Amino acid sequence: MGDLLAGKVAVVTGGGRGIGRGEALALAAEGARVVVNDVGVDRDGQGKSSSPADEVAATIKAAGGEAVANYESVADWQATERIVQHALDAFGRLDIVVNNAGVVRPGFMDELTEADFDLVVAVHLKGTFAVCRHAVSVMKRQGHGRIINTASNQFTMPKGRAAYAAAKGGIVSLTYDLAWELQNHGITVNAIAPFAATRMTEIEQGRDAQLVAQGLLSARRLRQTEARADPAMVAPMVVYLASEHAAHVTGCVFRAGGGKIGQFCHPVETRTIFRNEGRDGPWTLPELIDLLPRTVLSGETKAPHI
Repeated sequence: MGDLLAGKVAVVTGGGRGIGRGEALALAAEGARVVVNDVGVDRDGQGKSSSPADEVAATIKAAGGEAVANYESVADWQATERIVQHALDAFGRLDIVVNNAGVVRPGFMDELTEADFDLVVAVHLKGTFAVCRHAVSVMKRQGHGRIINTASNQFTMPKGRAAYAAAKGGIVSLTYDLAWELQNHGITVNAIAPFAATRMTEIEQGRDAQLVAQGLLSARRLRQTEARADPAMVAPMVVYLASEHAAHVTGCVFRAGGGKIGQFCHPVETRTIFRNEGRDGPWTLPELIDLLPRTVLSGETKAPHI
């Protein structure tokens, strides 16, 4: 085992399977003591089992590390407080939070139900926010912390999963804001958009073929999507961001997996017009009709991915 994270304590939500499992094992391999959180639901978000978290915790301990299993749901505000408290009770501190727990409900806007939307937002966005909320209080007292959230490239490249894209976009904005808020407390906040084959991506394979048939997804992009990699290939970037080597890195969103590491740019204004000095009030419609096509809207008027 390595010692890059020796003495540190980590919580990994959704750590019982897929990407989260790889992250938990990689953090432990570098000396972190790990709370492996996983409610153990089926692929459709139903049911509950302690087996996934138990198996990962047992694997870490068999390799000489320290870990405890936790079965709380991140969609429950009080439960997220208990996750953080579990780390304190078991190991006395909390240094690293990896918000990985997720669920997917594929479908176009008019195919999704209120229950679909509520579940996706509760697990991804509310769950990430709630775990951060309780962890930040601990990290501030310590004067140290590393928060790594899980976004998706769907915040820049839609794919017919409106609720999921909305939740992941919210996580990106949360990451930016929280990094700003905590910059003077020794706490970094970053996000990764992972690239890997998981149970969630298996659910989406049939739908991807439908999108190609409808002309909404190119066959080339589908082949790129299907060229998935081992979820464990995401983990090294998470370990790096959790370490002191990344103490200066905060407010960033990275693409990670499949042998690839990339960084997304922060959205910026690309074209702007201003009212002339001394002119009060809003733009008039005739002014906008005249000016926008030859200024802000000149050239391409669709986002690159559409």
